[in-house]
Amino acid sequence: MNQRSTRARARPLAFAALAVLTALHLVAALTFLFLLTTVPPDLDLQTGPRSSAPAPQPAGPLPAPPADPQGAPAPSGSAQSLRATELEIPALDIHQYLLELGVDPTGVLQPPVRPDVAGWFSGAAAPGEPGPTVIAGHVDSTSGPGVFYDLKDLVRGDRVVLRRSDGQTATYRVTSVLTVDKDRFPTQQVYGPTPGPELRLITCGGTFDRATGHYLRNVVVSGVLADGP
Repeated sequence: MNQRSTRARARPLAFAALAVLTALHLVAALTFLFLLTTVPPDLDLQTGPRSSAPAPQPAGPLPAPPADPQGAPAPSGSAQSLRATELEIPALDIHQYLLELGVDPTGVLQPPVRPDVAGWFSGAAAPGEPGPTVIAGHVDSTSGPGVFYDLKDLVRGDRVVLRRSDGQTATYRVTSVLTVDKDRFPTQQVYGPTPGPELRLITCGGTFDRATGHYLRNVVVSGVLADGP
């Protein structure tokens, strides 16, 4: 009689202990799953720790060309209708069509609307004509490298080929690659008159300032018309 009573009293205690143990296992399993699927607010699984600073943006307005370059030759009627239509830089594996660039109401040269496409400044010389032919492009954007991401890697002697709207081409060879502070941009050297056909390729460079969302310097590649292909 006493043994039966003892066993009867032990059964509820065993069931209660089993229920508590099962509940503890369930809580532990749910906690483990929560830790696996929850991303801390300051961490991104793709990019690592997030930063409150802005990511690199496409270059803003480029240095303004002079309103009236002193001594610039007046283009002939046929030269005025010519446009740069295509750019090829074999050393950088660039071969693409060009956009046409203008200036805003304040006279500042506007960059291309797309980071992967360069543009020809329509206020400058057409390829192969006297004066500087100015091509501008982005170095990068929030989506990745821009068309002129590797522009700084060009060296003296590299070829740059520009096709014109009349189907002819002008081949230039690089003579210099400069990186200059934006507040010391050599405006006259870039846009001013030249003794013959020359080339200017422009993009941003140097350190990226996350406070302003812009690069602090410009990369300027200069070239002269090549004697042959």
